[in-house]
Amino acid sequence: MILDENTAQETAKLLLQINAIKLKPQEPFTWSSGMKSPIYCDNRIILSYPPIRNYIKDSLAKQVELLYGKPDVIAGVATGAIGIGALTADALGLPFVYVRPKPKSHGRQNQIEGQLEPNQNVVVIEDLVSTGQSSLNAVKAIQTEAQAQVKGLLAIFSYGFDSAVKNFEEAQIQLNTLSNYEHLIQKAYDTRYLNRDELNLLKTWHLNPEQWKSN
Repeated sequence: MILDENTAQETAKLLLQINAIKLKPQEPFTWSSGMKSPIYCDNRIILSYPPIRNYIKDSLAKQVELLYGKPDVIAGVATGAIGIGALTADALGLPFVYVRPKPKSHGRQNQIEGQLEPNQNVVVIEDLVSTGQSSLNAVKAIQTEAQAQVKGLLAIFSYGFDSAVKNFEEAQIQLNTLSNYEHLIQKAYDTRYLNRDELNLLKTWHLNPEQWKSN
């Protein structure tokens, strides 16, 4: 869910401004799930631009407070949301932990790094959401390994797939994002980052990404 239309528009504009959006319709990207995509959103680039990372940090912090007040802990999903998650926690004056995709194979074999106590209230920060599986894997680790309470998940960007909506609904986890795919591609077209053919291609891909094939 998008909470603020102005924030959604501004976030999309800033992602385009720093070239966080990559287009390769003829040589599509392959995601970790194996899905082919003509578009890739690399939100890690945000950390290299102080004014923009401050805007994203402040927007996330503001929405955390609006939705959940002051949770006990902010958790970032490794690796993409460690940086922005830590910045958000700092803006709120809260402790921070991060969650690995799976426990380490050595040392203490932690999946959650940092101090997290049972029954503490946690808001999870993610850089982007596609299917939601990696995000919900982190949520599950917090709930089961730490026995803490996940109040919700807040991401910079979501592709808005129906599968992700279903996954979050089934897990009974609230998902909110600063911006989403619809805002991004419309802003890209309005600012001539995309032409009409590219816009139509991206809309077609989004309707059925699992079955999409490049020409």
